[in-house]
Amino acid sequence: MASSEHSASPQAPATRVALVGVHGFGTHHLVNLDRLVAAGLVEMVAVADPNPPAPGRLAEHVAVFNNLDELLAAGTAPEIIIIATPIQTHATLGLAALASGADVYLEKPTAASMAQFQELREAAAQAGKAVQIGFQSLGSLALPALAQLISDGALGTIRGYSASGMWVRDKAYYQRSRWAGKRTINGVDVVDGVTTNPLAHAVATALHIAGINSAEAIARVDTDLYRAHDIEGDDTSTVRVVPRQGPSVMSALTVCAAADSDPFVTVHGTAAQAVFYYTEDILEITTPAGTVRQEFGRTDLLENLIAHRNNGTALLSSLENSGAFMSVLEAVRTAEDPAPIAPAHLDWIGEGMAAHPVVKDIDQWIARAVAAQATFSEIGAPWARAVPSETSLSISGVPLAEEISGQNIAQTLSPRPYLHPVTTRGGILVTAAMPLDHPWHLGASIAIPAVNNVNFWGGPSFVRDTNAYEWLADHGVVVVTSSTQDNSSCRQELSWQDPEGKTLLHETRTWSWREAGFGAWTLQLNFTLSPASDTAVVLGSPGSNGREAAGYGGFFWRFPQAARVHVRTNAHTGEDAVNGTSAPWLAFSGEFGGKEATLVFTAPPEAQDPWFVRSHDYPGVGSCLAWDKPLTLQPGEPLSRSITVTVADGLVTEEQLQHWSNTH
Repeated sequence: MASSEHSASPQAPATRVALVGVHGFGTHHLVNLDRLVAAGLVEMVAVADPNPPAPGRLAEHVAVFNNLDELLAAGTAPEIIIIATPIQTHATLGLAALASGADVYLEKPTAASMAQFQELREAAAQAGKAVQIGFQSLGSLALPALAQLISDGALGTIRGYSASGMWVRDKAYYQRSRWAGKRTINGVDVVDGVTTNPLAHAVATALHIAGINSAEAIARVDTDLYRAHDIEGDDTSTVRVVPRQGPSVMSALTVCAAADSDPFVTVHGTAAQAVFYYTEDILEITTPAGTVRQEFGRTDLLENLIAHRNNGTALLSSLENSGAFMSVLEAVRTAEDPAPIAPAHLDWIGEGMAAHPVVKDIDQWIARAVAAQATFSEIGAPWARAVPSETSLSISGVPLAEEISGQNIAQTLSPRPYLHPVTTRGGILVTAAMPLDHPWHLGASIAIPAVNNVNFWGGPSFVRDTNAYEWLADHGVVVVTSSTQDNSSCRQELSWQDPEGKTLLHETRTWSWREAGFGAWTLQLNFTLSPASDTAVVLGSPGSNGREAAGYGGFFWRFPQAARVHVRTNAHTGEDAVNGTSAPWLAFSGEFGGKEATLVFTAPPEAQDPWFVRSHDYPGVGSCLAWDKPLTLQPGEPLSRSITVTVADGLVTEEQLQHWSNTH
């Protein structure tokens, strides 16, 4: 229900309003205008549409015209003109309305390009008129309440913002008009897609909550666009907005879900999480103590515009503040065309024009994208484009692994280079990146939870005083500063930098790969860590900080979900027995996607580092540098480790184990 908190005084004369576009979303405006006419706030003077409303739908005194030009030429003199027409007409009609001397209520999106937005911006400033953009969710009274919670620190430090949306749109939806689902029509920009039209409110609301209003506040927009329908535009997409200051805004949206669900915006805080269901004006705050749910009212944006005219009330969804959303639209407009999702990844439900595609497991992919603040490509959706890699590993022309720089991922994941995807010679995927259970797990990488108390592992940090994991602003980044590669090896120099950009460690890293016999292949990693200054650097882990059997940190391999996992060393079998022990080799077998594979990890000869193993909660193996006590690196005394991993199809034999362990 609309609130009258920002409405004009009842004594103010009714505002003369005209509506351009009475079908589509225009029908909602007609209903709202009926309400405001009955309340005495509005006098409806005219409508314009080449397809007029049904006879009797309007009061007799309301004039009906084919278009806005005719409406204005007839001298109807509206004080506010509502424009609810196709996207590609917004700028032209908005400019004409402003030139007539009227204030404007312009349906979202503001325009079909950033250039058109700038034209509207200049015209509104020159005319001295107000323009309200139809992002109705920005009228929710939940938003100031949420802003207060954020300002008061009730959510802790904000780690990021995300928008999630899963709706259903059938074939008929994209046949309802000639512009539906189009990127252009006869060279004219339309930009109709899930991100810019049906679920645009999710993006705009998330940007508003994040305080990102202008294009100038944005450093970059990363788009990852797909389509299941036979259309030009995107219907399943991730878009990441990276501001010049503060956390990013991630949107993961589709109209190819199994069923409609309420879209929502999430504020990820270190102390609590807020979820705003913007179509319902419901705000949920979740803390360790539980979840509190509250319903709010909403201020109608047309009432708000009338109040702005009458007494200077601030606009809730101004033209000026739609600049950030227009940066998203511009990025979508100029991005490469959405990639089609292959039929193998779709289920079609229904018949004829009522049929709609469902992207398989789309709910899980959206949840992962939001949790990791990553694109569909980055989390490895099977229908997504491959992430550009820095290094490709192949043997005899068979691709086996890719190295990703990791520099675009969220700061809270401790950006670093990693290998993913890694496969067996038979094509079985044996790495996972950014899984839902631990989004900061990145394939095969070198990650250390504490380097002078800087988190180079990702995720929350273990705090001894509270004996708990807590989100801290302590995440570092590992950057490749130089790299050379040949057919069987890659040598790199890397810089381990703290949150302020200071280098704590220098690293030299070499990956090499070769045939291993028995149809397997071997990956060898050699790395050397050195303090970057003349002061010592302390490496630590939750284990060295008081958490039992959790001394992970160093080389770590995250597997995909696996069945029938079997872990063993030369002396022990099973996770509980192997975890924390030192052994010359460790074999990890399991079914990955229904196919069996085995990885044999050979311990570094330089030290008897314990193995870290998980097979129950999630599958992973690591070689640990600081298992139960810190490891101090003195200047001039570098630390070096060499680890080999043999990747094999199937379950290995004793002969194979002996061969690989003796070879390395």
